[in-house]
Amino acid sequence: MRCESMGTDEESYYVVKFKNNPQGIRILANELLGSKLAIQLGLPSPLPMIVEVSRTLIEHTVDLNMQLRRSRARCTAGLQFGSKYPGSPANVAVYDFLPDQQLSEVVNLLDFNGMLLFDQWTCNTDGRQAVFFRPDGQTRYQAQMIDQGFCFNGIEWNFPDSALRGIYRNQKVYESVRGIESFEPWMERLESRITEAIIEHFEDEIPGGWYDSDHDALHKMMEQLLRRRKLVPDLLIATWKSSSAPFPNWKKSH
Repeated sequence: MRCESMGTDEESYYVVKFKNNPQGIRILANELLGSKLAIQLGLPSPLPMIVEVSRTLIEHTVDLNMQLRRSRARCTAGLQFGSKYPGSPANVAVYDFLPDQQLSEVVNLLDFNGMLLFDQWTCNTDGRQAVFFRPDGQTRYQAQMIDQGFCFNGIEWNFPDSALRGIYRNQKVYESVRGIESFEPWMERLESRITEAIIEHFEDEIPGGWYDSDHDALHKMMEQLLRRRKLVPDLLIATWKSSSAPFPNWKKSH
């Protein structure tokens, strides 16, 4: 969906998730909150935006419907979640897979380490989703970490931890991990940048209609999220020791 950037004449493009998506309305709250938290940690999540889609636009746009298991449903009007596309779709191609050689040359490959820390902290119950694109004039790909909808265990808003949370499907991205110190830049940011004030600010930015205005449930989840920061090192060590063994170069002495 094409939108005008607020305060500028520049047009931007957004991938829009609608509030009547089959995964549940809280998924929009998760997308907005997860994106803002990831960006706060310096991770390459697309810029989020609250997008208002009018009933008139839906009525006059044939493609604004969703494919369900056995039927199709029209998108509903109102406030939706938008994830910024990295440029114009006519000029920038985005891929959800790269061969190993190109993957190893991704300019921000280390961000997969930080994103695993993020996914363990937020209890992302989906595998890590990423896309790759080449900015204008560049020959190497850049990764963007997309789809934060199943952070906080999706619509459940609880934290059933598992050593396998958030692992990217091609574990080659973790070859740089030598030990827990490989995650230290993001652990420091988690402690210094994710404050109670930031949590409260992000909480206030979520439209009430995206969680049925159940402020108590949202606040309880956010408080638990803040407390969970201290669990992150142990969660990452459990991932290292798991059957998946995603860190082949982690030193055994750690």
